[in-house]
Amino acid sequence: IGCDGRPCPLAASSYYSSSGCCFSMRMLSSTRLLRVATNASRMSPFSTAGTSACGEIEEEPEAPSLTRSIVTDLDSLPITFSDISRAHVSIRSGIVRTPCVQSHFLSEIVGANVYLKSEFRQFTGSFKERGARNAIQKFLREDERPTGVIAASAGNHALALAWHGKELNVPVTVVMPHVAPMAKVDKCRKFGARVIIEGNHIGEAKVFAEDLVASERLRYINGYDDPSILAGAGTIGIEIIDDCPDVDVVVVPVGGAGLIAGVSCAIKTLKPDTQVYGVEPEFAASYTAASKAGKPVPFDVKPTLGDGLAVPVVGPHAFEVARHYVDEVVTCTEKEISLSILRLIENEKMVVEGGGASGLAACLPGGALDRPSLKGKNVVIPLCGGNIDTTTLGRVLDRGLAADSRLVNFEAVVSDRPGGIARLTEVLCEEGASIKDIYHERAWLYTSIDQVRVKCVVELQGKDHAMRLKKALLDKGYPLNWCIDDEPPAGSSDGFFQHVTA
Repeated sequence: IGCDGRPCPLAASSYYSSSGCCFSMRMLSSTRLLRVATNASRMSPFSTAGTSACGEIEEEPEAPSLTRSIVTDLDSLPITFSDISRAHVSIRSGIVRTPCVQSHFLSEIVGANVYLKSEFRQFTGSFKERGARNAIQKFLREDERPTGVIAASAGNHALALAWHGKELNVPVTVVMPHVAPMAKVDKCRKFGARVIIEGNHIGEAKVFAEDLVASERLRYINGYDDPSILAGAGTIGIEIIDDCPDVDVVVVPVGGAGLIAGVSCAIKTLKPDTQVYGVEPEFAASYTAASKAGKPVPFDVKPTLGDGLAVPVVGPHAFEVARHYVDEVVTCTEKEISLSILRLIENEKMVVEGGGASGLAACLPGGALDRPSLKGKNVVIPLCGGNIDTTTLGRVLDRGLAADSRLVNFEAVVSDRPGGIARLTEVLCEEGASIKDIYHERAWLYTSIDQVRVKCVVELQGKDHAMRLKKALLDKGYPLNWCIDDEPPAGSSDGFFQHVTA
């Protein structure tokens, strides 16, 4: 029983005050918390009036009209903190309680105390299990004769729904587009789900799924906008406050906005002074578009490494919740996503998909959240998914190395006489460059007939090393096209190569 005399569903967890009684302010609805905060701000610091015997601030019968309007606004949202706390109790026996651990190496790189919450350690590899299990359990409570649930998804939501449907003995149908990875399609079938391949993209798959809802009496579960999904995702916020009570900043990846809606509601309720930032790929900035328009609007999504976040329109329920709690949403580049994946593998031995690593991407040097105001703060970043194809992972790592100037490609013009390429490789050897690939061609060079163009890909130690190699080649008189600098070559007689300067 909490201090307010009501049953406290989370009393078994670590929410206790220093006096030993349940810290019931954390268990109250968002309405009551707002009233408590309002009363606290109006009390004199030298007065004890307005507090109960256990130290809780009592409600006053009269509150300012502005406060009442805010309270009514929050209570009318698709979810409140009470929904999240109920979900936390409901799903905890069926999901992994993921750790939230400080990263020494990433903290040094970012300049803040970085804590990583490893949601990719869920059984199906993503945070989606929380919402999926909560939605299915709610469906079972409401329907005495369940006929099954259905969803359209190309990946993580389909996996989570299939797995927890099997665990809870609920028939699951997932409609997946033709572009869905075959590995995920096979896993859904292994979990016992009925898999239907329909549509060229997720939009067409959703239309087909909605037709089945009426014909087969199924319950459609939207993977990022169903209120039960939002509440399930919000349980991450409760765990963050439990594991890191001194958190200053939470950085959350944004796709359809379901995750950040739930997490921000929980974080702002339990610790209102914590800042909540969202991060979405610049090629899938649907939340940014919705913020500018004041409502969800279509965004022209382009292929991105954060494919799990590539949602053309944010969910209306999710957006309505998030806009009340989220401080700011920023974007990250493809280069930053690839770098974040590389940093996690090298420093933390964690394999995370592009969407799951987007939060970290914005915090790395040069990112949108690389700000003086966040330096030295306690920053929690949920790594929300780890389902990345091995072939994709190889390409992403190469892009990450290239972005880090540790994989460099350039073109040079050398003599076509014996020893021409050998002298070039001697320079590379002297500068400590490891040749990964080398190729020379004669046909597309319109200068001297005794010259050839050599294309090289070399492995280096970083940007400083790359600049030393470039200077050494220029000093030796090699005309260069140094591709990592995107310098437009000019000045040679064929209009292509130039003896560029550093």
